[in-house]
Amino acid sequence: MNDKLEKCSFCGVTQSLNTPLIAGLDGYICEACVRLANQVVTSWGRKRDLADLHGPLPKPGELKKRLDDYVIGQDLAKEILSVSVYNHYKRLRSESADSPVCMGHNDVELGKSNILLLGPSGSGKTLLASTLARIVGVPFAIADATTLTQAGYVGEDVESILTRLLDVAEGNVGRAEWGIVYIDEIDKLARSSESAMAVRDVSGEGVQQALLKLVEGTNVKVPGKGKRRDGGEDISMDTHNILFIVGGAFAGLEEVVTKRLKPKTSGIGFSAAFSADDEKTDSETFLKEVQPDDLRRFGLIPEFIGRFPVLATLEELDEAALKTILTEPRNALIKQYQKLFAFDEIELEFTDEAIGAIARKAIEHGTGARGLRGVMENLLRKTMFETPSVEGVRHCLVDEKAVQGEGEIKLLYGKPETETESTNSRAVAGA
Repeated sequence: MNDKLEKCSFCGVTQSLNTPLIAGLDGYICEACVRLANQVVTSWGRKRDLADLHGPLPKPGELKKRLDDYVIGQDLAKEILSVSVYNHYKRLRSESADSPVCMGHNDVELGKSNILLLGPSGSGKTLLASTLARIVGVPFAIADATTLTQAGYVGEDVESILTRLLDVAEGNVGRAEWGIVYIDEIDKLARSSESAMAVRDVSGEGVQQALLKLVEGTNVKVPGKGKRRDGGEDISMDTHNILFIVGGAFAGLEEVVTKRLKPKTSGIGFSAAFSADDEKTDSETFLKEVQPDDLRRFGLIPEFIGRFPVLATLEELDEAALKTILTEPRNALIKQYQKLFAFDEIELEFTDEAIGAIARKAIEHGTGARGLRGVMENLLRKTMFETPSVEGVRHCLVDEKAVQGEGEIKLLYGKPETETESTNSRAVAGA
């Protein structure tokens, strides 16, 4: 009988009934060291995931500069987003970093700051969020708040957002837990009224309450491969490190802010305050003054507002900004359509007046930058339909009259001697 008590090869604890050891080829290990080893291996996995980020984390100035290549204007919103995203992923790096600075502040736990974007439709909210995720190199998922309902009702549960993020991360839970989630149309979740009546709002206030724990940080069970009814196993995801960005147009919020900043004065006759009709206040100015209490009056519950401490307001795009969006970014719309025409060996050209007319049409439609593609499609649809079948077309010229529907898009042919004749006889209507 061997009375010798074995010891853990890592910590040296002696084997006992309360401390069993796992035997290996050349040593033993106790339960506490197994748990510690699991934490170390998990930390290695997180470091590998962080290494997948495109090199060192860009500084806020670098983030904004790279955003400028894709998004025109919105400088204030870019600065706010750049700082928030930089601090968020700097926090994730610090959790596993061994630098003296981090080691000297081990007793300080860093929290995350989710972001709320306010701005009219087509101002670039979704583009800003998706571009940031692409720059940092993390999984990115978009959800529409209008499709979400409380658990147990027809519609999507809030946990479905994490399923999309996990799909984007190709099933890698570690990467998904460091991703970015953008929830659009969050203003549609505003409760119908501020009354204290017990009215169940399953697609409004109920969804806000269901999102509270998710955006703050909790462990959520999401279905793995396949749905639960197909036998798929549930996967536990921790949302503490997921950055949530929500956005909405918040139509009518400026009126709430106006009432707070410029309360109506009561008075009759000579005691009434005079208000000139030509004193029109810019709604964007009021949106920049939005406070949490204004969001509460709009219909968001205080608990939900408190989980989005960072507010960024986007400005409505004017004609100059839309013209720049059409021409300057790397993926500018005009460059995209020029590439499409180049596949057929046709050069597409727009005059400056035509670009201005396209921008004005988008403003008239009230859809911001998102409406530019619709205007371009209507303008070039017939040309894109006919030119691939026409021999000899080498150049398309779009002028202001073609955009306004008062003229035609001019087609220039390859033979210089017949260029004038061909231009007059074979012009194709634009819109």
